[in-house]
Amino acid sequence: MTKNQWLKDDFDAGDLPLSSGETLRSARLHYHQIGRLNAPKDNLILLPTYYGGAAAGNHPWVGPNSPLNPDKYCIVIPSMLGAGESSSPANTPGSQSGSRFPAISLYDNVMLQKRLVDGVFGGASLALVMGWSMGGMQALQWGCLFPEQVRSVLATCCTARCYPHNQVFLEGVKAALSCDQAFQDGRYQQPPERGLRAFGRVYAGWAYSQAFFRHERWRELGFQSIEGLLQFWEQDHLAQDANNLLATLNTWQQGDISNNPVFEGNYQAALAALTMPTRVIPSSTDLYFTANDAEQDALLMPGARLEVLASDWGHIAGGPGRESQSQQKILAAAEELLSEQAS
Repeated sequence: MTKNQWLKDDFDAGDLPLSSGETLRSARLHYHQIGRLNAPKDNLILLPTYYGGAAAGNHPWVGPNSPLNPDKYCIVIPSMLGAGESSSPANTPGSQSGSRFPAISLYDNVMLQKRLVDGVFGGASLALVMGWSMGGMQALQWGCLFPEQVRSVLATCCTARCYPHNQVFLEGVKAALSCDQAFQDGRYQQPPERGLRAFGRVYAGWAYSQAFFRHERWRELGFQSIEGLLQFWEQDHLAQDANNLLATLNTWQQGDISNNPVFEGNYQAALAALTMPTRVIPSSTDLYFTANDAEQDALLMPGARLEVLASDWGHIAGGPGRESQSQQKILAAAEELLSEQAS
């Protein structure tokens, strides 16, 4: 691996005990790496993945003109369990394949990532854990579980748990997919295309804001009509496995950084453990990870500062490379967090 070339690898973890009491057999964590770990082992940055996203989806945050510069940092992107690259319903053989894939929590993901950091990167100190959406939830989970190892956290367009209205939104897209007769309760032989198309169309109405459509911001993405945007969302979801989508949706829907053996459901205690410098960056128009919910979380994190993205782009505003003004603000926050450590 050259210093500025992405390495793609798998970490084989063997049988992984899960917080549900089940065991994920022959667990595998897929990850991307760029840059090299330094001798003090203090230049590691972790970028957990988001819902529906592969590890490459976080690449736009990284580069020589970004504070996440591989000339200076070792940057690792671990792929979420269930999402298709790490152990997932679609790539797990035998009795845990498809709809029989076990339930995975935020805690399970982070504990497996911890094993990667300790086993492959020598227990390195994390200069920054940063993520969007479910990636941000994982970043906050890292911060509260391992405050002595994590030096800063940046979480965009997320909250530390899935709040009730967010859960209802997810019930809607789940129903759009699972009501396709071809879905067969997850035992489909062919992709449930009608359900996947419906999932994509319903999701698009939540991912962006009312103002995004009112001001025809979809034209900035190269679409000539709203229908063109919806067809893009259909095609994107036709390329994904239905059981993978539902497995990670369940992780999201049950997401709560206090739902683990460390905090035993004490949400305020989990938030209070985030004592390191933390930036919570919601979008002003996010329809499900709302700025108000993010603010209430941030108020209970001793190290946190809230910075709201004033954007029409809704939830999408916080995504890597999605909307340029928001990206600039997010990367400026990352630069500030990293610079504070050098001063």
